[in-house]
Amino acid sequence: MEVTTEEWLKHNVIVTSIEAVLNWARGNSMWPLTSGLACCSIEMMHASASRFDLSRFGYEVFRPSPRQADVMLTTGTLTWKMAPVFVKLYEQMPDPKFVVAMGSCAISGGPFVDSYSVVPGIDKVVPVDVFIPGCPPRPEALIHAMIELKRKIQHPDVVEKQRIERLSGHGW
Repeated sequence: MEVTTEEWLKHNVIVTSIEAVLNWARGNSMWPLTSGLACCSIEMMHASASRFDLSRFGYEVFRPSPRQADVMLTTGTLTWKMAPVFVKLYEQMPDPKFVVAMGSCAISGGPFVDSYSVVPGIDKVVPVDVFIPGCPPRPEALIHAMIELKRKIQHPDVVEKQRIERLSGHGW
């Protein structure tokens, strides 16, 4: 049986765009920056240990430097004194960059929200892509959130949307 060129191309050639390939690669090889500020950091460590193994989803190496990270995993209470340093870490990350707020303290200030020194959620100082509720959230919740972030990154419009927001002077 002879295969026509059209049939061969249909079964052996993938047509896509550079953006789709880049988003696929970004979603499958994220390097998280740890910015653990409190007790949820322990759950983040559990998620990367052998029982839960976050690395099987493409989040292989936790980076100590923001210049090598794609996603900032933030846990714990952010104070107004720490906020400028936190924003500087965010700004040092290469584009496109993503932020995950893990736990009640990172999302809304937690039980300390009434304090004069607590930022009522990290979304007040940097844009947040995924929120993980709980006090503390379980490692499974972090894994679920990272899978959702991967889906968000692999969507073809994510990179362009972030580029437009940054060019429009969103103020972060």
